[in-house]
Amino acid sequence: MKVSYHGHSVVKVETDSHKILIDPFISGNEACDLDPNTEEADVILLTHGHNDHVGDTFDIAKRNDALVVAPNELAVYLGFKGLNTHPMHIGGAHEFDFGKVKFTQAFHGSSYTEEDNTIIYTGMPGGILLTIEGKTIYHMGDTALFTDLKMYGDMNDIDLAFVPIGDNFTMGPEDALIATDWIKAKTVVPVHYDTFPVIKQNPEDFASKVKTGEGKVMKIGEAMEL
Repeated sequence: MKVSYHGHSVVKVETDSHKILIDPFISGNEACDLDPNTEEADVILLTHGHNDHVGDTFDIAKRNDALVVAPNELAVYLGFKGLNTHPMHIGGAHEFDFGKVKFTQAFHGSSYTEEDNTIIYTGMPGGILLTIEGKTIYHMGDTALFTDLKMYGDMNDIDLAFVPIGDNFTMGPEDALIATDWIKAKTVVPVHYDTFPVIKQNPEDFASKVKTGEGKVMKIGEAMEL
């Protein structure tokens, strides 16, 4: 299985049978190396409804007839737009043909802003525990620090975690370091930083301070085998 990072919170997971995109914010994301017009996906996983996470879901999902897995209200909204969706909610898990998805809490917001500035409420935000081929990836989505992260660390053997460090909208580096101690992932990759001036951070400094597991800064487009 190959896992790659593509700026902001965009993660791609590729197995022998499936291409999975998480939070595909490509258009308008200068840090992203993907082309929304040619990107392929069998599955799109969304942590919440903000535009910088839903991103190019509409076009990619329609072109590829991809399954979109998202929190219930967001999935229902996307279904109304003609996408093939599977609604889930916090604490729920489901076995798909590509692997197991479980949504965790994330303390944040969730809404989608239409082109006419109408704001659509899209339910609760979440994190995603994705288990494939015996490996567990934790995409924390956008979240603040909260103590139940200890529980997620105790309940799951997490191989790879994508942890937001940007501050202002999510945890900053200091809180994110505490989170890494609690979730106990083997490898920790910082995300959700530098996309906008207000979330400018030093990911190398963060990674060097990770004590529980190995901190790893992934360059845009970089992939690892898991």
